[in-house]
Parts: sequence; C-alpha cells; structure tokens
Amino acid sequence: MDANLGLNPGMLEQDRRIAEAFARERSRLRGFIGRRVAGPDDADDILQEVFHELVEAARLVQPIEHLGAWLFRVARNRITDLFRRRRREQVVDAVVPDDEPSLEELLPARDGGPEAAYMRRLFLEALDDALDELPPAQRDVFVAHELDGRSFNELVQQTGIGLNTLLAQKRYAVLHLRRRLQAIRAELIDDFSGE
Repeated sequence: MDANLGLNPGMLEQDRRIAEAFARERSRLRGFIGRRVAGPDDADDILQEVFHELVEAARLVQPIEHLGAWLFRVARNRITDLFRRRRREQVVDAVVPDDEPSLEELLPARDGGPEAAYMRRLFLEALDDALDELPPAQRDVFVAHELDGRSFNELVQQTGIGLNTLLAQKRYAVLHLRRRLQAIRAELIDDFSGE
C-alpha cells in the first residue's frame, strides 16, 4: 500500500487502465449516444452513466472481453431506459387533470437525491403497471392519442371504430389510471410537499 495516499497500487493501475480505455472510446461513444437522444445534456448524462457502470464492473472484477462492444451495449441500454422514463412521464402528464398538480409538481425533483429518485421511479413503475392493466382497446387508444400524438379522426379511419367509441375508451382508460394512481400520488404529495 502507498503510505502517502493510502491507496492500493493495484487499484491505481486498474483506475489508469479504465481511464485509458474510456478515453479511447469516449468520442465515438459520445457521437453514438448524441445521434440517438434529443440533447447534449442527455448525451452527457448517459455517457457518465456508462463510465460509472464501467468503473462498477471493474470494481466487481467482472471480466469484459470486448470493451468497445460492452460500452456500446451499456449505452444502448441507458438510451432505452431514458426513452422508457420519458414515455411514462408523458403518460402521467396525460392522466393528471389540468386542475391538479402537474407531473413536475407531483413528482420529487430529478435532482432531489437518491430518495427522490427512488420515489419517482416507484410512481412511474406503478403507472406502467396501471397501463398494463387496461383492456387492450383502451390502452391502444390512450397510447395512440396521448403518446403517439395521433388524432381521433386518424384513429377512426385506421381502425374503423366510431369516434364516440374511441372517446369513451380513452375516457375509461384515463379514469382507471387516475383511480389506480390516486394513493401513490397522495403519498408523494404528503412526503414531498415540504421540499
């Protein structure tokens, strides 16, 4: 052990190898991520998450045979996670009525620390579960209109289902989602109203 730093020389060598590997792949990886996400902040966040996972894998002594491929696989997974989070948040925006708190008012802040991130994830997972509970017709109309941005007229033409039926299916979906999420929303408001 190095008496001056209190660090294990093996750890220092491992850190140096990790830093060199990441430096070699960084620009290519950043370009890959940047082409798939909306903004530079998202790309930088994902790049940081990939680096963090690399460090964790090295610390756990998990062998990585093809580092470049491994880094790009982790990046693809983090991009997918980002899109899933955003999709869930879009659904929450569609379910929360105008006279009630918005998603951002309802959920703990993104930068509120680990506990807030955990509560935010719980809420979004509950929402995802509630969507899965819907009958397929209601879920399909809700997703097509709220998430895909398709008009009801377009849905009428595509499906052959009447406008009033589509409107009713979406209304039932929204009512179910509101009921299902009411308890967790109340809990989040109580827990985080002082923040």
